Amino acid sequence: MAGDRRNAGPQWSAAPFLGFCLAGGQALARYLLDRPALVAGRAVLDLRSGSGLVAIAAAMAGAGPVTAAEIDPFAIAAITANAALNGVEIALVADDLLDAPAPHPEVVTAGDVCYEAPMAERLIPWLRAQAAAGALVLLGDPGRAYLPKTGLVACATYPVSTSREIETGDVLETSVWRVLPG
Repeated sequence: MAGDRRNAGPQWSAAPFLGFCLAGGQALARYLLDRPALVAGRAVLDLRSGSGLVAIAAAMAGAGPVTAAEIDPFAIAAITANAALNGVEIALVADDLLDAPAPHPEVVTAGDVCYEAPMAERLIPWLRAQAAAGALVLLGDPGRAYLPKTGLVACATYPVSTSREIETGDVLETSVWRVLPG
């Protein structure tokens, strides 16, 4: 039958990958905008920044300086454009900070980074080390498979609108967690 796509293999969204923000980043951005005192006047590092949404929210909440760390060149271009469109200043780091000497920001944010084992296995110990060094470490996550079961304190939960093209439903209950030292 013409037009029958049942056996056509995976169907991908026509939206560019960085044309949307995953649920963890959306919840984390909302959390920072709702509680600007957490970041106001403090140095913030947004790890695996993607489109820059969380870094932009931190800057809009009065954080400074704000650094977005991202290794993908398309994401870096998106962060640059999105920061300009929102009238905020975001410093960019294009290195994998998990392999570099650890920075010492006052606040570290990471949205939706526990979706695959290799990333979570590298990232969670690094985040715990930042918390041990005195940083406030916040993780936004809708319950991904590799979210740690311990060492997190729930801060807030939001219903986040998503797209069925990329998620399991139209709305995901998404939490913001404080990461405890390792």
